[in-house]
Amino acid sequence: MRSLAALVAMFLVFAARPLAAQEIVYEQVSLETPGETQGGSERFVRARTAAIPEGIAAYGPFRVLGRTRAALVDVTDARSPAAFAAMMRAFPQIVLLEMVECPGTEDDRANLRLGRMIRAAGIATWVPAGGSVRSGGVELFLAGSRRLADPAAEFAVHAWADVDGREAGDYAANAPENAKYLAYYRQMGMSDAEARAFYAMTNSVPNDDALWLTGSDMARWLRLDTSNG
Repeated sequence: MRSLAALVAMFLVFAARPLAAQEIVYEQVSLETPGETQGGSERFVRARTAAIPEGIAAYGPFRVLGRTRAALVDVTDARSPAAFAAMMRAFPQIVLLEMVECPGTEDDRANLRLGRMIRAAGIATWVPAGGSVRSGGVELFLAGSRRLADPAAEFAVHAWADVDGREAGDYAANAPENAKYLAYYRQMGMSDAEARAFYAMTNSVPNDDALWLTGSDMARWLRLDTSNG
């Protein structure tokens, strides 16, 4: 079986030549997100701080690491879809999103929109050894056109909670509040059965707690590559 390192290297083949400009560029993006008239609930797990790559450019929670690579290094919010769009306009050759420190989101609705944008761009997601993807960040990992994770990569899942503190189990199974997540998972390539099983697993843990998983654990629920040799 092809090693995980070799699979990641496939996405880095065009990154050998560095960009000419090396100073960090901070892009200012609008606080307004088209189509988002009401903010979504926040959902994140602040449990650790990873070493954050500086990169050559910064767009909200994203850092550009090279012509074909970017990293996600912070909580997403209502501005993140616009930040991602700005990054892709400036660096259209990005094909790999390295998920380094991804605590979750401050706006679930915008986060799902961001995931659809990542999917539409055909970008692969990769959680390296030492990388941590938690809460709403997991939805963004699912968005990868190809999902790669080191077996020891860290994940954390838990139930969402709305602004009134209600969780998935407080709504009917077919309520819009639940249906939107199942629809998203199917859009990310899951079968209906896979989507329902994964959603049930994440909601088995209350919002104020977390279920911690490794890359190897996640491979039992998702189609991803965690081979290391």
